[in-house]
Amino acid sequence: MHARTFWHLILLLSLAPALQAQDQAACYVALPAPERIEAVRQYIRQSWDLLTRSHRDLLAAVQDPKVEHEPGTPWPLYIAATEDRASVWQRLQAALPDSALRQIELRVLPENPVAHLDQIRPHGLLYLPEPYVVPGGRFNEMYGWDSYFIVRGLLRDGRIDLARAMTENHLYQVRHYGKVLNANRTYYLTRSQPPFLTAMILAVYAHVQDRDWLAATIPAIERYYAYWTTPPHLAGETGLSRYYDLGNGPAPEVVASERDAQGRTHYDRVREYYRTQEITAYDVSRYYVAEADSLTPLFYKGDRSMRESGFDPSNRFGPFSVDIIHYAPVGLNALLYRMEMDVARIHEILGDTAAAARWRARAETRRARVDRYLWDPQRGLYFDYNFETGRRSDYVFATTFYPLWVGMASPEQAARVAANLYLLEAPGGLLTSTHISGSQWDAPYGWAPLYLIVVEGLRRYGYDKAADRLSAKFISMVVEDFERTGVILEKYDVVQRRSDVALQYGYTSNEIGFGWTNAVFAELLAQMQQR
Repeated sequence: MHARTFWHLILLLSLAPALQAQDQAACYVALPAPERIEAVRQYIRQSWDLLTRSHRDLLAAVQDPKVEHEPGTPWPLYIAATEDRASVWQRLQAALPDSALRQIELRVLPENPVAHLDQIRPHGLLYLPEPYVVPGGRFNEMYGWDSYFIVRGLLRDGRIDLARAMTENHLYQVRHYGKVLNANRTYYLTRSQPPFLTAMILAVYAHVQDRDWLAATIPAIERYYAYWTTPPHLAGETGLSRYYDLGNGPAPEVVASERDAQGRTHYDRVREYYRTQEITAYDVSRYYVAEADSLTPLFYKGDRSMRESGFDPSNRFGPFSVDIIHYAPVGLNALLYRMEMDVARIHEILGDTAAAARWRARAETRRARVDRYLWDPQRGLYFDYNFETGRRSDYVFATTFYPLWVGMASPEQAARVAANLYLLEAPGGLLTSTHISGSQWDAPYGWAPLYLIVVEGLRRYGYDKAADRLSAKFISMVVEDFERTGVILEKYDVVQRRSDVALQYGYTSNEIGFGWTNAVFAELLAQMQQR
């Protein structure tokens, strides 16, 4: 029996009968008592300040557990060549004592940093003008798609100025680097993350109602949209988009920090897997040279691009998802549809109906292409499309609900997807996929951002009972684990309903904080309480 098939069978057996549709429908979990919930909410409200980084916190922010640093040397802080060095230094002098400034070295990046990455040594923090919230743990910087969910949580808790500041930082990155970065470290300059920029802008606008500010975001939005809709981010001849990191070679942060208890890097473990396992999902010779026991340049391109997707790692695009560069993914193209519709909405608010119509037309074109390539009418699910082979994947993943969240699914498609929720539902709520791979973005793990998207997608089409059930499972799981550990974590084993994880690939820890889990807990709870 193939290893993936074996572990999938084990997963199904471990969930039985919990994954039976009729049992899941009846398996409603009541919300915990108000005082238990309030203890978690108090932790979350306090966490926003603990996780915030401003200029005053710069000495803590420049430090990075993911890369090596020579003791006794200043921490580098980089600014874009298009930034005003004197102005930035003046800001830092106003915020920091001399003792802290002596431990920081302000450096200017090359004019085209992606083309001159070899000149950027050592790696370091990228300057941002406004305060921001970090996820927590080893993630001591502002992340791309994490920030959208964090902003939702900040707005829910009345932290409007901080939510707006984070949005300004994302716009700043686009203006200086051409994209929202994976995060503000130099080793992330080559890639973005799932595009939530316009969703973030409109979420903030709903609270501030500043039309001048909204209008000022359009040039950055258009530049970021171009990043996703021009080569090399086009998925063959489909007219859809793909993930594609602009860098080459091993990811520096992976080499330095993603090590297991034996000291093996993620790449060491990948090579061992290739040596010992049969690979049928793709032609492994493109990614691994058996005679030399070495990973190919194309492997590293795929590995980096998998990290741009935010799902790092899983086996969704074959082992370690390195074949992602040959796919048009459901989630990315749903988010770009949302972006197109968001920009149309922005132009409507500003009174430009002609521009709004152009952007809606782009969205409708994308919807038709998603229906053609990504919708499986037999399975009633959306799947990623391999534009090299001309075939859809059959890997069931929670991104199949993204078209519901963005509103591009027809009522009939939404009904089919909602009817398949049982495939991903577990005692703790939502599995990321139906496959056990040893990676964190597969079963038995569940992640807060996917809960929010799936729950809100279900609500959008009237499936409130299922949305309430998932929300209650998530809230109760987080509360119970919080009472056991005293903290909120990055991810959860949704089969065991605990934050204990046993990972074989990527980084093997479960980080404390945690930005998007805090935010999604607050948001789903509020939605439940408002019903």
